[in-house]
Amino acid sequence: MATPILPGEWIKNWEKSGKQEFVQLCKELTEKTDHGSELRDMQAALYELCWQVVQGNLKLDLVVTVLGDMMELRDDMSSILADVFCILDIETGALEDKNKRDHYTQLVGACLIFVPEATLKERLDPETLESLGLIKQAHQFNQKIVKIKTKLFYKQQKFNLLREENEGYAKLITELGQDLSGNVTSHLVLESIKSLIGCFNLDPNRVLDIILEVYESRSDQDEFFLSLIKSYMCEPLTLCHILGFKFKFYQEPNEETPKSLYHIAAALLHHNLIELEDLYVHLMPLDATIIEEHKRDISEAKQIARKLVMVVLPSEKNDDKEKEKEKEEEKNEKPPDNQKLGLLEALLKIGDWHHAQSIMDQMPFFYATSHKAIALALCQLVHLMVEPLYRRAGVPKGARGCVMHPLKNKRAPQPAENFEDLRRDTFSMLCYLGPHLSHDPILFAKIVRLGKAFMKEYQSDGRPDVKDKMDTLLSCFLSIADQVLLPSLSLMECNACMSEELWGLFKLFPYQHRYRLYGQWKNETYSSHPLLVKVKAQTVERAKYIMKRLTKDNVKQSGRQIGKLSHSNPTILFDYMLSQIQWYDNLIVPVVDSLKYLTSLNYDVLAYCIIEALANPEKEKMKHDDTTISSWLQSLASLCGSVFRKYPIELAGLLQYVTNQLKAGKSFDLLILKEVVQKMAGIEITDEMTSEQLEAMTGGEQLKAEGGYFGQIRNTKKSSQRLKDALLDHELALPLCLLMAQQRNGVVFLEGGEKHLKLVGHLYDQCHDTLVQFGGFLASNLSTEDYIKRVPSIDVLCNQFHTPHDAAFFLSRPMYAHQILSKYDELKKAEKGNRQQQKAHKYVTACEQVMTPVHEAVVSLHPARVWDDLRPQFYATFWSLTMYDLAVPQSAYEREVNKLKAQIKAIEENPEIPLNKKKKEKERCTALQEKLQEEEKKQAEHVQRVLHRLKLEKDNWLLAKSTKNETITKFLQLCLFPRCIFSSIDAVYCARFVELVHQQKTPNFCTLLCYDRVFSAIIYTVASCTENESHRYGRFLCCMLETVTRWHSDRSTYEKECVNYPGFLTIFRATGFDGGNKADQLDYENFRHVVHKWHYMLTKASVHCLETGDYTHIRNILIVLTKILPCYPKVLNLGQALEARVHKICLEEKDKRPDLYALAMGYSGRLKSQKVHMVPENEFHHKEQPARSATPANQQNGPGSTGKPATSANKTEEGISEEGDRGKDKSQGSTKPVNKANSAAAKVTTSNGNSAVNSSKAVKERDDKEKSVKEKKDKKEKTPGSTPETKAENRREKQRDERAGKEERAAREGKEKTPKADREKAKAEEKISKDDKAKTGNGEPMEPTRERDAIKEAKTKEKGDRSAVAGSLKSPVPRSESAESERDHKRRKLDTHSSPSHSSSVKDNNNEPKETASKHHIIYNSVDRSKSREGEIEKKDLENSQSRSKEKKEEKDRKDRKRDHTLNDRETSQESKRRKDENGTNSSKNSKSTSPSDSPLLAEKEKSKRSKSSSKEKAESVKPERTSSGGKKESRHEKAEKKEKRESSGGKEEKKHHKSSDKHR
Repeated sequence: MATPILPGEWIKNWEKSGKQEFVQLCKELTEKTDHGSELRDMQAALYELCWQVVQGNLKLDLVVTVLGDMMELRDDMSSILADVFCILDIETGALEDKNKRDHYTQLVGACLIFVPEATLKERLDPETLESLGLIKQAHQFNQKIVKIKTKLFYKQQKFNLLREENEGYAKLITELGQDLSGNVTSHLVLESIKSLIGCFNLDPNRVLDIILEVYESRSDQDEFFLSLIKSYMCEPLTLCHILGFKFKFYQEPNEETPKSLYHIAAALLHHNLIELEDLYVHLMPLDATIIEEHKRDISEAKQIARKLVMVVLPSEKNDDKEKEKEKEEEKNEKPPDNQKLGLLEALLKIGDWHHAQSIMDQMPFFYATSHKAIALALCQLVHLMVEPLYRRAGVPKGARGCVMHPLKNKRAPQPAENFEDLRRDTFSMLCYLGPHLSHDPILFAKIVRLGKAFMKEYQSDGRPDVKDKMDTLLSCFLSIADQVLLPSLSLMECNACMSEELWGLFKLFPYQHRYRLYGQWKNETYSSHPLLVKVKAQTVERAKYIMKRLTKDNVKQSGRQIGKLSHSNPTILFDYMLSQIQWYDNLIVPVVDSLKYLTSLNYDVLAYCIIEALANPEKEKMKHDDTTISSWLQSLASLCGSVFRKYPIELAGLLQYVTNQLKAGKSFDLLILKEVVQKMAGIEITDEMTSEQLEAMTGGEQLKAEGGYFGQIRNTKKSSQRLKDALLDHELALPLCLLMAQQRNGVVFLEGGEKHLKLVGHLYDQCHDTLVQFGGFLASNLSTEDYIKRVPSIDVLCNQFHTPHDAAFFLSRPMYAHQILSKYDELKKAEKGNRQQQKAHKYVTACEQVMTPVHEAVVSLHPARVWDDLRPQFYATFWSLTMYDLAVPQSAYEREVNKLKAQIKAIEENPEIPLNKKKKEKERCTALQEKLQEEEKKQAEHVQRVLHRLKLEKDNWLLAKSTKNETITKFLQLCLFPRCIFSSIDAVYCARFVELVHQQKTPNFCTLLCYDRVFSAIIYTVASCTENESHRYGRFLCCMLETVTRWHSDRSTYEKECVNYPGFLTIFRATGFDGGNKADQLDYENFRHVVHKWHYMLTKASVHCLETGDYTHIRNILIVLTKILPCYPKVLNLGQALEARVHKICLEEKDKRPDLYALAMGYSGRLKSQKVHMVPENEFHHKEQPARSATPANQQNGPGSTGKPATSANKTEEGISEEGDRGKDKSQGSTKPVNKANSAAAKVTTSNGNSAVNSSKAVKERDDKEKSVKEKKDKKEKTPGSTPETKAENRREKQRDERAGKEERAAREGKEKTPKADREKAKAEEKISKDDKAKTGNGEPMEPTRERDAIKEAKTKEKGDRSAVAGSLKSPVPRSESAESERDHKRRKLDTHSSPSHSSSVKDNNNEPKETASKHHIIYNSVDRSKSREGEIEKKDLENSQSRSKEKKEEKDRKDRKRDHTLNDRETSQESKRRKDENGTNSSKNSKSTSPSDSPLLAEKEKSKRSKSSSKEKAESVKPERTSSGGKKESRHEKAEKKEKRESSGGKEEKKHHKSSDKHR
């Protein structure tokens, strides 16, 4: 309440109402009990009233009356009023106004009747007393006061001090030492002591000292002496000083303070007879000294730790030993006791926790409890605190335990009766103990058991009203575990029982809490105390010792040592072990084996340490080249798989870590999940599977386990069950699947920005493989209910969770299979029908019921126009089936059964195996055998049901709303290509599904077109694959080629499986095309032509990829080629072309990119081994006889030779992708032969396939040709083209060619966009070129025409034979005699069409120079047969005469060539420049090599030769009369040059032809 101020109204109306108001206020103040504040308020009220009188505002008599009445309110009212008068005396004495002083004096005089004079004499000034008449003279009064004070305070009284007269003290000691067991009380003894003091004039302080001495010797009599001291003592400070003097006596060196002194000091503190602050200053050492000592201990501990870690030389070791000896000697001079710790121990023993806590707070953390005596005293106190609760809730069943007797001290803290009571004092006591609970393992176990009891209560009690209290208690127990239990475990030496006991508590915490505790323990606890610093260093040293000696041979011994070390300090040990494993992955196996002696807690700590090591932010997860994952991460992942499989460690933390990393968009750590699933569930993911393994993977679960993996993985049942439980308990199964499915694209578009393309591909593969592996694990381990409950429907997966379609169907597929089987079983049980037909019908019904919602759901996945061609039913069927549904791998089952039979036989024949073991092994093998046979039977029945279902469905699969070409496009785009690169089994499935759809005679499905689209355009698919996808894509192509090869190899197989099948119709329904309704089947020979075309297209695509120089293209095509090696190449010349390119890669990449070099070398070796199985082209598909007889077997046409007409339709709307092939041929065409022999071989071919002359001539010509080839080779070796200058010139020429090739491609791409003026200019240039051609051809005017006519005739015949494939090629039309007119020549150009399907002209040996003038195959459709025959006869005669005179001219030819080479060398650059200026990009087109079998060096030589020959031909055209006509023919070299010139100009005409053919199309 504020100080009351009398209101002015009270003073004015004092007699009426003011007096009563004031009295009422005083009464209220008297009744108030506010611990002293009412006294102050009363004084203030009286002061206000008296001050009004002094001021003269109130009459004296009125106030005196009131004050007189007030005396009855309180006993001490007169004293209060005297205090008020004292204050007024000082204030009025200082005033100059005499009136106020008089008023004051009158007031005090009037109040003398009820205020005693003695009180006023104490309080008032002597002058005031004199004016009131209470004393006579003020001066005398002052003197008297001084004398009294001197006598009281400064005069020393003489007492008997024991040494003067000891009889009184002797009687005192006898009195205090008497037997206290009777009726002797402290009160009686105190009276005797008083008598003795009075009688013998004893010094009271000395008496108190003797009482304390006796108490010290009889410390068991606490109650008596404490009550005596309490009665005797008047001043606590005096007692403190006496105790302080006692403690001071023992503060000398080598003195020891007696425990009894600590005891009495503690007892006096406990009963509040002295204050701790007063006593504390008398104790030694000082707090500053204690802090210094603590810091010194920590620095020494750290120094010891450093020494243990450092490598110490022997000389340094001796110095250290000497220093340690000196320190020990210094320690022998014992310092005085730490009296503060001694007092603390005494306080703890009597249970005075309050004062003990105050002393510990003055010291560094854990300093006090680091002394064993104090730690044990505190432990004993905690024992007493938890005893009742432990007896009630903590004692395990069957245990009796030791009964603890409570303290007799009533002032001690109350023991805990329930868990809430623990918060009062027990938890704080444990926190002060910290790591030093290790001194009392029994108390450690008690606390842990109380924690277990609490956790059970916490988990069972779900009442909301107590939840807050329970949560608070839970956090308290977690703190105790962090600050007390784990650090204490570190200081216990090898106590496995405590470790297991602690795990009993920890396993009740969620793993998040546990891992946080382990993190604190590992990273912070060990730095908090000197002892723990030393322990950490010792553990690391011991761990190093063990790990250095750990091998496969001493796993058992080392494992025991590791176990012992891990019981106390697992975090430190495992941290070091993991760091070693990250460096040396060969330690993984022995380390995993050596961990079998660990406790459950240690296994859990190991899991945490692994996760922490994985999440280490300081470590890079990529190697320095940024192309591969770091080896430390791979080592840890491998360790994870092995450890988690072998030992019962909780997986939740690791799985959640991987999930969190995926959420954060980081996919590196999927490697861990991959290893864990592989080791724990036995599910391998590898694209290096053998065909036998892949076959086994298409069977049931038992067959997969036995024959599908590289390692025989046994006993995975328990570990896979643990993995499944962890995923289901923490709801991680579906999130992991979805995150992995989404992360595949995230790797490319989010993670891959800065990373190397190789690493991005590796991460993508890892993400995809882990998804496939993980999905496979879920499908095989989750029950139907669990799976269906967790995986949402397909439309939700794709539209809501944005899962890619292939992954969504992969996850949903097992669900559909489960549902169909369960529905089928329901239907079977409902109707007891055993007939096969009924079963099949029920299966179809079950499929319809399950899949109908899926058909409706998939409609939302794609635009509506997709479903114009593909029915949702077909789409869902394709994506929902697997290889298990399509075929039974009978050979795989037989293989595994035979293996088991062989095992049984081996077991029986082995005499070393004991009988009981033999029996067990045989039983195991027999049981497996029976399981496999049962599984095979079950799968066979299932496949029959599926095939029956497909047979019923197939008519509704494909709608013919648009062209079949469009249908196949959508099928490839939405079904085949996404799935064939999903997994190896899916690759096989896709190929087999296409074959199945064909075999089912599915309407509107063109098998031929499907295969053609797959083989014809693999470049883009290969280029966009990752490394693993290339393996799968190669496997898919291999399976597709297997089917094609089977049909190609045997006519009967082809006729049985392909003829009369709708998939092999070659005329398709096309809108608005006459004759489109005619159905025509592809016959066997034409199919072989088509297969050759496919092989050719594969070669062309492979060569393109190999020549790009791009890492991804080369790597992927080499992988694909390796995979399809069993089926391709089968044709010799195609194999040679590939071999040359791969050899070139080997040379180029040897020092640049070792991985490509390794791939190329591997493929090259395998390709050479396959060479024996390759056949010439004429054996691969039917060719005309004359061509075979006139051509050596090794000169088959390859991708670099002139092509024959295609076998596909170029007039129908839905041909076998003809136009795409033409476009590619523009960039990768083939060249015509160079040498005369090849030219002659082409000339002798007639329209009806017969030779114009007898076969002996043809044989002779062939021999001559081979001879000339050999000579030409010898000449080439002698030419100066191999000199360094020539090589440099060749390199420059090559660079110019490459630039020209680029210009040509640009020109070709922009051909359709050429302006009219440019086109006219090009026509003019072509005309000039034709004129040049006519001039240069004067030497042999008829030969070029005849040669072309002969080739046209042969090709027309072959094309006529094969016209059934396309069904729309024009029949040959005889020309008029004016065949060489320009109009007919143009028409022939229009009728020309280029296709790489197969070729008729032969290819020269790789060693001979190859011409690269023509880029395209020139095929003529119409020819005058009779004229052609005449031309052939003339050409044959010329050829014969030439061969006869060949030997004579050999030397001359050699000299001519040499002379031509030297004379025309200077003209080369000028002539080539002029030709480029005249012909635009034509020269670049002519100079570019397009044959896959041509080497760049040979192409350079050809270019050089062509330039020279062109200049020579120009000179010859000026002087035609010099040409000899009388039997002296032009040399073969000159003829070849002319032919080059002619074909060079022909290239321009081809350009024109392509323009016109494009318009025609």
